[in-house]
Amino acid sequence: MSAPRSRRDVLRQGACGFGAMALAALIGDRAFASGIPGVGGEAQRLPHFPASAKSVIFLYMDGGPSQVDTFDPKSRLTADDGKPFAMKMEATQFNNNGNTLGSPWAFRRYGACGLEVSDLFRHVGTMADELCVVRSMTSPFSEHTNANYFLHTGLGLSGRPSMGAWMSYGLGSAARDLPGFVVLNGGLIPPGGLECFGSGFLPATHQGSVFLPSAEAVANIHPTEATPRLQRSKLDLIAQLDEGFSERTGHDSSVESAIRNYELAFRMQSAVPELMDVSDESPETRALYGLDADYPPTRTYALQCLLARRLVERGVRFIELTCPAIGGNDRWDQHSNLRASHETNARAVDRPIAGLLADLKRRGLLEQTLVVWGAEFGRTPFAQGTNGRDHNPFGFTMWMAGGGVRGGMTYGATDEFGYKAVDRPVEIHDLHATMLHLLGVDHTRLTVPFGGRQMRLTDVHGHVLHDLIA
Repeated sequence: MSAPRSRRDVLRQGACGFGAMALAALIGDRAFASGIPGVGGEAQRLPHFPASAKSVIFLYMDGGPSQVDTFDPKSRLTADDGKPFAMKMEATQFNNNGNTLGSPWAFRRYGACGLEVSDLFRHVGTMADELCVVRSMTSPFSEHTNANYFLHTGLGLSGRPSMGAWMSYGLGSAARDLPGFVVLNGGLIPPGGLECFGSGFLPATHQGSVFLPSAEAVANIHPTEATPRLQRSKLDLIAQLDEGFSERTGHDSSVESAIRNYELAFRMQSAVPELMDVSDESPETRALYGLDADYPPTRTYALQCLLARRLVERGVRFIELTCPAIGGNDRWDQHSNLRASHETNARAVDRPIAGLLADLKRRGLLEQTLVVWGAEFGRTPFAQGTNGRDHNPFGFTMWMAGGGVRGGMTYGATDEFGYKAVDRPVEIHDLHATMLHLLGVDHTRLTVPFGGRQMRLTDVHGHVLHDLIA
């Protein structure tokens, strides 16, 4: 009696062989292959319904900007500035609560919609008619690490796939030589670390690839081998050894992912230097983003925003931007020295974000690119000490633009102090569900079996915010 044959043996001896199956898997990972009959994974790569957006750019504001100092003006704060806070205070991170703290910044109306935006974001304010400002975001976490995991993965613990990984997994990528999920690191990795961008129980090909927007990013992908032929021989040997391991142990998706990641890295050696070389951008475009700014953090974030547009043009599915490191600042996490620190943070990102929105719009890309701005939580309307604000997960602001959302509007509201969401509260699960919907994906159907049940980004929660959709 002959020994039983493994699945690898069957594939190798089949008419088309293992090589053709691997090719089908590689093709099936690309959005442009969705219509090819017989390609493996086709059902997962096809949107569930016509999509408004093709890509997402997530402008992550690490640490939690103050909603009442940016996009949620409250006259009651100004009137009660310095007085004891008139609402019951929930437990805060440091419990060094002071009096009511009015915003140091004036708010002005922008655009035909008359959206009120603080003087921290005068450039972004000029794009008010493109913004859908959600003023009633909530989170169950008031500590950075757990709140970051929740914002990025839908669970307040480490180990789950990031939203970028889910979107890459669900739709593939139209970029053959670049990852489907890219993180542009301006200098600050969120509390919680790289697991905020991880693939969890999804194949490793969908984890975020962290790019440093500088010459070092190009240097990091330069081959160490003397010739391309030598490098190609090494990759072929690695693939052969990995395939042999899988033959002996049975199909291992992590091994297959490793092979595919090696091959992608090989192709990126040509794609990334071309991506990073912005010398072909006009002086007007460079100035629009702020690459000519006197303030170095503005130049850092300007390059990130410009690269985000170039990544969208090349078909990358999900791009996240982290904030630049600024000496003397603890991210947007202003437990003290609110005025000076929020001003330097806004100075770094305001002009580049406005430039990104304007550039996407004039190129016809904004309507197919969903831009999301926000953080893990907001800040308290009362002071921490005398001149800071503590963490506030009970009501904060995020905004979206492009990608099929209605521009020039606000959604939901906080109370008269900007403390808690009181009108149409929005959970992070609702945000994720809406983002997936705009990409043509039903969040309840994008699942993968793990741990004995079907897992999804929104777990058993989440509602699409149809009122925000154009």
